[in-house]
Amino acid sequence: MSDLVVVGLGNPGSEYSDTRHNLGRRCLEELANRLQARVTRKRWRSRIASTEVEGRHVWLLEPETFMNMSGRAVADAVRDLGPDTEVWAIYDELDLPLCRLRIRMAGSAGGHNGVKSLIGSLGTPEFARFRVGIGRPAIGRDSVDYVLGRFSKAESEVLPKVIPAVADALEMALRDGLQAAMDRYNQLGSLGCQEIP
Repeated sequence: MSDLVVVGLGNPGSEYSDTRHNLGRRCLEELANRLQARVTRKRWRSRIASTEVEGRHVWLLEPETFMNMSGRAVADAVRDLGPDTEVWAIYDELDLPLCRLRIRMAGSAGGHNGVKSLIGSLGTPEFARFRVGIGRPAIGRDSVDYVLGRFSKAESEVLPKVIPAVADALEMALRDGLQAAMDRYNQLGSLGCQEIP
């Protein structure tokens, strides 16, 4: 069975830790806690942890590159682990409201610089995506400022439901397969919290 790399996209540094663009990293950290795998080791231009799930070697990566160069770190891992390595990416998604999750097997970058970097560095769009909604900015507000901004008070109040729910989906995918997680979460629609208008 091939290795699996699960990457939480975001930017390194404490100044970015609570921004919308780092939601993927926060979901990865929640998964790491549940798997009792500490994301502390340094390898592949990333902070990493590794563990076994259902007999499969799972690597958890937080690239220490900035978002638009995330693919370089993941490509380093795949180069070392072998061409059969499977990749799953967790990231923030403007086209979904907060409290929504969509899981896809492949697709375009959809304007997301981290995903664009992954596609470019891996040479393929064939990797699973856990797209975690953050909603769109108000009309007239710059989308870059929005994703690099911190969550509002109302948004912050629902994150304690969003992040564990995404980790639930990841755990289901690890134990029962991506298709099972897609069947459940793509049809479920909401992550069990009130969408922020």
